[in-house]
Amino acid sequence: MSSMFQEIVAFFFSTAGWILESSTLPTDYWKVSSDDGSVITTASFWSNLWKTCVTDSTGVSNCKEFISMLALDGYIIACRALMISAVILGFFGSIFALVGMKCTKIGGSDKNKARIACFAGVHFILSGLCSLSSCSIYAHRITSEFFDPMFISQKYELGAALFIGWGGSVLCILGGTMLCFSIAGSFTSSKREVNYIYRGAASHSRISSYPKGQAKSVNQRLTPDNSTSSRIQHFDKNVYV
Repeated sequence: MSSMFQEIVAFFFSTAGWILESSTLPTDYWKVSSDDGSVITTASFWSNLWKTCVTDSTGVSNCKEFISMLALDGYIIACRALMISAVILGFFGSIFALVGMKCTKIGGSDKNKARIACFAGVHFILSGLCSLSSCSIYAHRITSEFFDPMFISQKYELGAALFIGWGGSVLCILGGTMLCFSIAGSFTSSKREVNYIYRGAASHSRISSYPKGQAKSVNQRLTPDNSTSSRIQHFDKNVYV
């Protein structure tokens, strides 16, 4: 019962992390900046993996999408690939987790379900690592430009999407690890069942080897018969008479 509860909690954590990772991919605010002048001329700059935009004080936004992928910086291409991989791995991990959980009716025996659950946990862990790497690479580029005194272009700060991605990554890694450890109870219980069946079959074969009609237990067969021993003693006393 405890392993089933652990699987449910792990599935909740992993799925929640995967949803956060998926919502991070189209989020606008990966990096933000502002150009503060007077109240009228204040403008906000923000960018993500797909476009860069500017919003003035009236709320009007002008965006420029990244048209050519080959013309992009290498870190943006890497972040895109890692985030898409994280979403795909989390999707398949959710499907495998539904099949491998003990509370579901599909997946076969408990041993097969445990293996599928472990496979799902590995997918969630890899998904969390991909998302964590993507957000960390993007954040490293922002911080390195911000603290570089020789960088004179527009400097940005960390956006909300990065923190959401980090949170989803931690949940995916935690849930995947819990799924992998939850299979230990399944393999232990299966070994106990095999040992019990083996011992039962061995005792049954030992009893069935005796002729029919002698329905005594093994312990009773091992104890000597009192009447037989008394007869032998009586025969020994009168043998020379």
